[in-house]
Amino acid sequence: MAAAQDLIAMDATGVVARLRAGELSPHDLLDALEQRIAEVDPAVNALPTLCFDRARAAADALLRRPIEERGLLCGMPVPIKDLIEVAGVLTTHGSPIFAKNVPAKSNILVERLEANGALIYAKSNTPEFGAGANTFNEVFGATLNPWNTSRSAAGSSGGAAVALATGMAWLAQGSDMGGSLRNPASFCGVVGIRPSIGRVAKTPGAKLDATLSVEGPMARNVDDLALMLDAMAGEHPLDPLSLPAPVASFRSAAASGWRPRKVAYSPDLGITPVDPEVARLTRAAAERLSSEGIAVEEAHPDLSESHECFQVLRALYFAVSRVNLLREHRELLKPEVIWNIEQGLALTAEQIARAEKQRVELAARTLAFFDEYDLLLCPATIVAAFPIEQRYLAECDGHKFETYIDWLAIAYAITLACCPALSLPCGFTSEGLPAGLQIVAPPRADGRVLAGAKLLEDLLGLRGQTPILPRSGV
Repeated sequence: MAAAQDLIAMDATGVVARLRAGELSPHDLLDALEQRIAEVDPAVNALPTLCFDRARAAADALLRRPIEERGLLCGMPVPIKDLIEVAGVLTTHGSPIFAKNVPAKSNILVERLEANGALIYAKSNTPEFGAGANTFNEVFGATLNPWNTSRSAAGSSGGAAVALATGMAWLAQGSDMGGSLRNPASFCGVVGIRPSIGRVAKTPGAKLDATLSVEGPMARNVDDLALMLDAMAGEHPLDPLSLPAPVASFRSAAASGWRPRKVAYSPDLGITPVDPEVARLTRAAAERLSSEGIAVEEAHPDLSESHECFQVLRALYFAVSRVNLLREHRELLKPEVIWNIEQGLALTAEQIARAEKQRVELAARTLAFFDEYDLLLCPATIVAAFPIEQRYLAECDGHKFETYIDWLAIAYAITLACCPALSLPCGFTSEGLPAGLQIVAPPRADGRVLAGAKLLEDLLGLRGQTPILPRSGV
């Protein structure tokens, strides 16, 4: 067996290749992870619930199959965000209401991953019900940014991003409504993609046709991310929105060498303030494409109605999915969740109709924008990691936000447009904190996003910056 430290530093694609060649056992990986978590997690609190006994039993069952029948991941351990049910494993949703909840059945997303050879060994921390892009809750506490443990890891897939950045995971699952895959990837120097609607099947919740939130993968680099998306993608009869897996794999798309003809860059999408240093870093990354003969122009679609539209549709989602919790457990909910539910309950039919119409028109304008541009580039988040004690970002570049979600507009505008979008590490601030470049393509062009991200990853030369050991804040 390779030394645990060497295994932790390997890319996921390399680990899976060695599993498939019989050079590694899934138990080697689980042993290395258990050791790494013991050494690292007390400093960052990314994986508060562990289930190694379950993972080892699954590894034993997997090893009884021929190697060619062990799935795409072939015994790769994967943590699951604590919003997603895993049979027999504590699933709290980050809420005291579910502090002792152990589901009997897994989400179909988990079942698909396990069918593809994933071993579930941990649950990653998340804010309560995924609300608010700062990973803290009353059950497990806060998850800290490993680049500076006095800073936020963002959210809501903050535990997953930190586990990747610190070598406590090779691949991870997350979800994204207003940037919950993209924000923590940006803050933690890893890669996360919000796939197209329906790309990853999931067990329906309170709303059968919900399209704001999607499930997706996170990884340390683009190749690994594509592998994880291949393992997650595909249709399922229980999810009527789910799409068939593409004929060509996402790994092949990422490695295709596809190059855009013309891309648009915008520092703010016309809708939000942005920290000047983040704007400078993302602009410089986008302009690297010019040296490859690719036209880079400053432009963006008209997303001006994003704030009103997202506030209404998000509030509607919270009212539909959480109203019973408000009635029965109000005293256990954090104030931001109470506000969101009550905002949703106060909506009129006219407000909802207006927001739905706005989204249709916004998505149509964005699709037309891609008739001229192959990709849209912009910051993934408008700041680098802020102090952990701030519940959310209240101000940026002199602009004060009205609500706890306004600072996420550069991500949620893309959500409303129904586009796949990826956060790619593109540089570091003067404080040594990562910044992410958001790469956007039209709906269902997930392969194009991955290919564009791979091109930029190679040009920027930042692959291999993780895993790191946590660095204490000053």
